[in-house]
Amino acid sequence: MSDPRPGDAFQIGDVLNNTYRIEALLGRGGTSDVYRARNEISGRLIAIKVLKAEFSGNEDFLVLMTREEEIREIRHDAIVRYSENHRTSEGLVYLVMDYIDGPGLDAKLREGPMSAEDLLVLCKRVGEGLRVAHNRSIVHRDLSPDNIILRDGDPAKAVVIDFGIAKDTNPGAETIVGNEFAGKYAYAAPEQLSGNTDARSDIYSLGALLLANFRGKKPQIGDNPMEVVKNKSLPLDTSGVPEPLKGLLDRMTAPLPDARFQSMDEVLAFIASGGVEDTLSDETVIVVPTKTAEEKAPETKPTPPAAPPPKAKKPEAVKRTPKKSGGGSAGVIAAVAAVVLIGGGAAAWFGGLFGTGEPELPVAVPFALVIADPENAPATASGFVPSAQMQETLSARIRDLGGEPSLTLASGDIAESWAADVMTVLDDVAALDDWQLSLDGNEAAVTGSTTDAALLDRLSAKYPAEWPGALTGTFDVSLTSLFLDAVEVEYLLAQYADCGPLTQASDPGPVGYGPEDAILISGALAGTATVDALQDAIEDIAEDRFVVIDAEVLNPTLCLVENYLPQAPASEIEIVFTEGVSGANVPDGRFLVGQNPVIDLMIPESLTTGYISASILDVSGDVFHLLPNTGRPDNSVETLRQGRNGKVPLRVTFDMDNQERNEGELAFTIDASSLGKSKILVLHSYAPLFRQMRPRQESAVGFTEALSERSADDLIESLDTWIFTIADK
Repeated sequence: MSDPRPGDAFQIGDVLNNTYRIEALLGRGGTSDVYRARNEISGRLIAIKVLKAEFSGNEDFLVLMTREEEIREIRHDAIVRYSENHRTSEGLVYLVMDYIDGPGLDAKLREGPMSAEDLLVLCKRVGEGLRVAHNRSIVHRDLSPDNIILRDGDPAKAVVIDFGIAKDTNPGAETIVGNEFAGKYAYAAPEQLSGNTDARSDIYSLGALLLANFRGKKPQIGDNPMEVVKNKSLPLDTSGVPEPLKGLLDRMTAPLPDARFQSMDEVLAFIASGGVEDTLSDETVIVVPTKTAEEKAPETKPTPPAAPPPKAKKPEAVKRTPKKSGGGSAGVIAAVAAVVLIGGGAAAWFGGLFGTGEPELPVAVPFALVIADPENAPATASGFVPSAQMQETLSARIRDLGGEPSLTLASGDIAESWAADVMTVLDDVAALDDWQLSLDGNEAAVTGSTTDAALLDRLSAKYPAEWPGALTGTFDVSLTSLFLDAVEVEYLLAQYADCGPLTQASDPGPVGYGPEDAILISGALAGTATVDALQDAIEDIAEDRFVVIDAEVLNPTLCLVENYLPQAPASEIEIVFTEGVSGANVPDGRFLVGQNPVIDLMIPESLTTGYISASILDVSGDVFHLLPNTGRPDNSVETLRQGRNGKVPLRVTFDMDNQERNEGELAFTIDASSLGKSKILVLHSYAPLFRQMRPRQESAVGFTEALSERSADDLIESLDTWIFTIADK
């Protein structure tokens, strides 16, 4: 729990809506706080999530709260139950939900490793809850240990909370977070880094957090975006994990979504079987030709094929799953592979034990076959074929491509030339960089991509007008270039930069980004809407490359000033952050509410002339001038050095207990109103920066107007900025 403060939305003892009495502050977040309250009528404990005042009038955040409220339709003991949104007379919006009494899984993580047995129980419990959510097309997208609470400390009573960035995967559904990356890097699925999310992403995240709690430590995924992208493309290290937990985690956390369990049903079936997979369904049915009653037998199920081995010819890299207008093949493949043989005589029919001559094949309805050679996954062939010869020929081809076929002999509503026609199409599309051929009877569909324009022209001239034999269908293959010119990316960055310049953090090389290169963008942006728009714009030209926007989202005040800052080089001035009460160094510039930031600038030995101006751009929209100001007007380097040579410390904010500080020497402690990111701005000019002394505190608009006026005089020789962050915990 957190200590209440005077500026909090609610105070202990407040009664909301004449019903809910606030008892404690449970935690603080970036946009909202969570309280424990008691229903005065029923006596039941509840939790209340309240938007902070600055967001309660923002329509985007209100939509998010409404989306979270709508998850109340999901009813399962492993999913936190939401009630409804309310608004106070002061305009604050809050959401009522169940109060879960127990430690978070993050607390268990800090305590050390959990047993494999407890984690299997936990996986089953959470998986059952998420299955209900997924069946209603809701994907959590932010599963991590801090979003799972163990009611009464019992893994069998785990509850998933915080659906604040959950995504509705129904066609046409929208969320504020949209399709960009959402979730915590440590536990997010690889595809989430480029905005792709479905139920399999939750499966990955659940597996990743289970592994973390088994190890008793957070995952280490890298210190920069390039390392994150690289590490996310690799399988998680499950060495030392006992079975069946190891097999479960390996399948849950495969980097490629198609190699994972495809649904929570499959996860739960694996757990129930003790590690033996059972992915059969009744979506595809083989009907055995009618026989006599004596020949009928109970229903049997064939053993599903083993997972294909890794494909050697095409390494996994930081690439996204290719976009195909025809949709993904995973669901079709799963449906085809999951076969139910109705009538026990099926095995006998395959063996030719009844009657004489050639064995009569069962009828498959529908007669479906999917053959694919994706660029970043093993080749596959799954479904039905009408002859042993085609089964043998197609299987050999798939194995040559590093895959493992799963083909079943059957008859169906297909043309006599069907096998030959399919192999003809296969010969044509095999030269594409990646492709998929899907068949439903005589209806065919080809999707894929190629960098060979001549090949695409040749195939486009033939398909779909001249399908071989009785086949008909669609042909949707796109032309992709091998390299993306970095100038195209730079052009977009210039269009969307609203908080200073954006840069391409990854090296595109002399000819641009290669087909497997990631595009990493760094800098600062004014808001999440710009992040979304830039992500979409770059993805439109990036084809299948990973796009990661590693931009710091600053508040409008900081970005307003950023756009008016002069174009000046950085200097050798350094900054040192210290906490005034404890004297401890704070190298990352992250201070907590109640602390006393002490800031020192280190004047380099080479800087001996001119003037130093230092200001703080506060999250509130104000600018505080540290140097010069009315109480500390002389900011010449000569005066600041006080006759000292070499590197000289210059204190610009002081500890509160310093009784010797002079007027104009700022000292402060942090309160809750300052949460967020502030910027320290240090300019070195050869003459006083402003014609008149600026007030100690002024608006960002007034400061930028004065700054832009003087910038035109070419006074400024260097510009340095640092971000420091105010957090509540």
